[in-house]
Amino acid sequence: MSATTPGLVCAHQHLYSALARGMPPPPIIPTNFQQILDQIWWRLDVALDADMIRACARLGAVEALERGTTAMIDHHSSPGAIEGSLDIIAEACEEVGVRVNCCYEVTDRNGLEGARRGLAENERFLRAGGRGYVGAHACFTMCDETLHACAELAAELGTGVHIHVAEGEGDVAAGARLEHLSTDDWLVVHAVHLDRPIRGTLAHTPRSNMNNSVGRADPMAWKKPEGEPARVVLGTDGIGGDMLEEFRVAFARHREADVTATPDNAWSWLQNGYDLFPEAKQDLVTWSYAPMDPWHLAYSPGVRPLKIERDGEILFKDGEPTRVDAQEIRAHAREQAARLHARL
Repeated sequence: MSATTPGLVCAHQHLYSALARGMPPPPIIPTNFQQILDQIWWRLDVALDADMIRACARLGAVEALERGTTAMIDHHSSPGAIEGSLDIIAEACEEVGVRVNCCYEVTDRNGLEGARRGLAENERFLRAGGRGYVGAHACFTMCDETLHACAELAAELGTGVHIHVAEGEGDVAAGARLEHLSTDDWLVVHAVHLDRPIRGTLAHTPRSNMNNSVGRADPMAWKKPEGEPARVVLGTDGIGGDMLEEFRVAFARHREADVTATPDNAWSWLQNGYDLFPEAKQDLVTWSYAPMDPWHLAYSPGVRPLKIERDGEILFKDGEPTRVDAQEIRAHAREQAARLHARL
């Protein structure tokens, strides 16, 4: 039996992490979240160049399509290759056939000039017609001037800010800095240690939170400033594009804290991705399993797409994408991963 649904949406992705698998161990073994950032991700992102960025985006898009994900909201960082990086990602995803919303992660951690260049890349891409947010890393890596510059640019361009908020205990002050700055069109990611309501859609990334040992987020408790439940979406934070797996983990984490919890809440978070990427609702994914409802899927691993259509075009069939050669993309990714790992 098979069933058809719309394409799935990954509401927070880091495509630049696709080549991290198999990277050399860091100089010291990280024992907390700040050391994970210092020793792994902030060493990796600064080593990326244009060829590596393209390899990451193509591989990430293929892997998303293979799991029925047809739209992604990406949050990019490559301090050594900022200018033009968002075009590379957008073009690579379109080559595969996956819809993408892009932003560049603005931060002061590479100096104020690095922050200025990141802000300029967001502005250039958006003014040229690119689909995206203004990207920001996290409040603890930005001074007030940089944070306000992101908010002002987003307001000027009619979009929101896509930002990490209170992921670890080192960013607990984020809520106070953002409560009078954020707006309803912001995309607020993680919120594990968020201590007050702020405006925006909140993205839950349970696998990443577990992997980084930052704590358990509680999406059921997230509120708007008016006291109403916040809109919650699901993302992977760079751990691939398998949104059914993210849904299962989101449910399991919810169930861990509340044995009466049902998969309906986690499923609603997955479905809310269409509010941010409505076109994905028109994509058609035929699955290997039926029925495609939350109670079945919460306990049925291995469900895979058989066919994916976008605007009448078949993008995926017989286990392969149709626009590109997946084996060539993986071979190119291996070559670029070797280059990246040598730099580390």
